[in-house]
This record gives sequence, structure tokens and C-alpha cells, in this order.
Amino acid sequence: MNELIDALMVLAVLLNLRLLGSSRLASCIRTVAIEGIALGLLPLLLAWNQGLSGRLVFLAVASIVTRGVVFPWVLLRAQRNANVQREVQPFINYPLSILTGVLTLVLSLWLCSRLPLPQAPQMLLIPVAMSTILVGLLVIVSRRLAISQVLGYIVMENGIYVLGLTLVQDIPALVELGVLLDAFVAVFVMSIVTHQISREFDHIDADQMDSLKG
Repeated sequence: MNELIDALMVLAVLLNLRLLGSSRLASCIRTVAIEGIALGLLPLLLAWNQGLSGRLVFLAVASIVTRGVVFPWVLLRAQRNANVQREVQPFINYPLSILTGVLTLVLSLWLCSRLPLPQAPQMLLIPVAMSTILVGLLVIVSRRLAISQVLGYIVMENGIYVLGLTLVQDIPALVELGVLLDAFVAVFVMSIVTHQISREFDHIDADQMDSLKG
């Protein structure tokens, strides 16, 4: 089971790098969906040896359905409504974005070796969680399109989700569902705003909103 958890963490790193290196929005949305499904399995794998409870199964299913099905469906629909296919001119180009993504993983590994963190079930869990949070922030600040920035928010939330599962093993179900509901509402609100922006201004380039100042 430990090998499977390590494989999921490696997959998450590769998916983060794929997200940073892809300009096609549909591909980016599917990449984030695969990451959501993979990370949704994590609570089941972490508790496998202690035995699975109905609460864990419910939370895993809710996480997989929300991150792997609902969010991608909403964003793919927003992308089709906005009629945009690619992120053409990000603030940080794609090769440099990938390099920065690798550096976030190196930085996370270094920080985890220096900080007095609780002992994690697997060595890669906390560094990958921290790196995923940083990758999400990088996508938010380095991309111009609103849909790409929503993807960055989801990736950042994925990292927070893994970090919470790793550091706090006994989070009440109500709190976990509350966090998931926050992400759920945020993505829906952002998708509605994206649709309204594209309908009013014929683009979803958030950078061009600066022209409305004054």
C-alpha cells in the first residue's frame, strides 16, 4: 500500500508539471480532473491497514465525484461557452513554468527537511502537498485567462486537502465536507463570472480588466 501512495504522489507531481506545460485548456482541465481522482483515493489508502469506515468511503467518493467529475464538467462547459481553446500569452512562458514547478518541489523537499513537522505516514506526502499548493498559486498568478486561474485554485485546494489528510488524521467529517463545499461553491461562482465576462467583453482575459479602471 505504501508503494501505491508513493505512486500517487509521483503521479501528482507529473500532473502538476503537465498542467504548467500545457496551453490547451481542455487538456489542462482533464489533467486537474485526473489529479482530483487520484488524490481522492488517498484517505482510503492511508487508512487501509487500520480498516475503512463508512465516513472515509463517503468522503473519498465525494472528493472524487466533485474534483474528478463535477468541477471538470463545469469548467469544460464554461470553456465551450467562452469559445476559447488555448492560453496563448501567459505571464510566464511554459518552459519557465515547468522549471519553476520543479523548483517548487525542490523547495518543498528542503523545507520539509528543515521544519519540525509531524511524522507523516509517507515521506513524499507533505513535500508533494506543499509543492501542489505552490503550483496552484503559480498558475493563478502566471496565467491570464479566468478558467486557467480557476484551475490554479483547484490545484491549490488539492494540495491543502493532502496536507490536511497528512497532518490531521482525525478531522471531523463536518469540517472536511465544509472545506469541500467551499471549493465547490467557489468553482461554480468562478465559472458563472467567467461566463458573464466572456458574454460582456468577448474574452476571458483577466489581465484586460485593468482597462476598466477609472
